[in-house]
Amino acid sequence: MKTVRLNLLATTLVTLVFPASVWATNGYFTHGVSILDKGLAGAGTAYSQDTLAASSNPAGMVWQGKRYDVGATWFSPRRKYSATGGPALAAGGSCAGFQACPFSIGDGDQSIDSENESFLIPSFGYNWMLGGNDASIGISIYGNGGMNTEYKGGTALFQDPTVPLPGAIIPAAAPGTYGDGTAGVDLAQLFISTTYAAKLSPTSSWGISGILAYQRFEAQGIGTFAGFSTDPSNLSDNDHDSSTGIGMRIGYQAEISPGFRFGAAYQPKIQMSQFDDYSGLFAGNGGFDIPATWNLGVAVDIGMKRMFVVDLQRIEYGDVPAISNPIANLVSDCTAGPTGGTGDGCLGGSDGAGFGWEDIVVFKLGYQWTKDVNTWRLGYSRNNQPIPSSEVTFNILAPGIMREHYTFGFSRATSSNSSVDFSFMYAPAETVDGTNSFDPTQEIELEMEQYELAISYNRRI
Repeated sequence: MKTVRLNLLATTLVTLVFPASVWATNGYFTHGVSILDKGLAGAGTAYSQDTLAASSNPAGMVWQGKRYDVGATWFSPRRKYSATGGPALAAGGSCAGFQACPFSIGDGDQSIDSENESFLIPSFGYNWMLGGNDASIGISIYGNGGMNTEYKGGTALFQDPTVPLPGAIIPAAAPGTYGDGTAGVDLAQLFISTTYAAKLSPTSSWGISGILAYQRFEAQGIGTFAGFSTDPSNLSDNDHDSSTGIGMRIGYQAEISPGFRFGAAYQPKIQMSQFDDYSGLFAGNGGFDIPATWNLGVAVDIGMKRMFVVDLQRIEYGDVPAISNPIANLVSDCTAGPTGGTGDGCLGGSDGAGFGWEDIVVFKLGYQWTKDVNTWRLGYSRNNQPIPSSEVTFNILAPGIMREHYTFGFSRATSSNSSVDFSFMYAPAETVDGTNSFDPTQEIELEMEQYELAISYNRRI
């Protein structure tokens, strides 16, 4: 009964708070959660400014006083893929089993834009001070999102491996990117973070957050790969499935000399329950854990109400097999067949093929200045590419390829204890090119460009 109630509560919150949680800026993590941090490209580990501070460093909550923040973000990712060259198919040819049967996207020249380019994402945080204002407890609700891709139209060509061998195998065409109709994925993650923070001295603090994590996922249009799956009935088109987990984040902040602040935070990998309805897709029978993150930051007050902030963030995608295992595992350790695959490298297997993402390190730089009742912010961030060129075939579904973000923020005090805050983010178009893993004569290009506009209201009580 408790599990049912927990899932019902999480479902309600994810529907109301993040009905379309589709951030995909640093891999599938957002570049910043706090709308004030967003204006600084997400930098805020050493200098917290609102009740969503727990998302980067829980130690910052004790400096916020009693207050709340409520906001909304409009996010617009523009995603597409192009396939050129190929197909490596010949009528009357033959192939020796599934691994040797070419699979081509389109007939040599296909370009499809993803649907769903506009999303509205609310946010909320609240903080209470404890006795003497030396400690606080707060709640922060925030999310990460997957790609929410949806590619309509197009065709795929492949040689039918179910025809008895030896013998002629005739190329077959089917609608959809992977030959199974409209293709795409939808991943949303909700974090409900309860934070305790306390001052260690007049200039330093620590904090710890307990995190309830909820995620939901849906995949469609990839049933063509059933022969490579350990559980073909739980591979594709099973509507949304959900999973839950409990995690933590711990952090520290200090002004180590006048005007110079330091911050650090760590969130271990969150072990999530399995996606049972997609046990034939994700490695480990549907496992999809949330990767660990490390944050380090400094903030330098340069006088005249001006400040530089710098963050380094590491996201360890490589420690989550469903995200990091390469597609090559299908060839190296999977024997495919007409009723499904056998072997650890098959989709859903203990070492099943995934999306091939690598760990990333994100550099964030922000500049903030205040004059009278107005505060302006500028920011820039850059990270290494999480998706190698060898992994483009599956990552049509999840093109988390962004590397650069330019941000602007503005706040205006509406009273002595409240303000309205804005932020804008532009991520210029990024591309990744590579060879189709199932057709060496075909090249695939992934492309994404992003825009984001956010507004929030905060009030100190």
